Amino acid sequence: MSGTEDTVIILACPTCRRSAPWREESDFRPFCSERCKLIDLGAWADESHRIAGDSAYDDLSSED
Repeated sequence: MSGTEDTVIILACPTCRRSAPWREESDFRPFCSERCKLIDLGAWADESHRIAGDSAYDDLSSED
């Protein structure tokens, strides 16, 4: 065997926790499937997922 074999890293899908390979040809990485990727996108869209910080809307409304 040569030293050029790629090591496949297996991660848990952030949505369903199933094992998912982390490879260049994995279209949905770090997710295991398109379904899990879309579930995560929907959570960001409905603000179930968010990054902590001050609201940008508060800054805009105080510029009067």
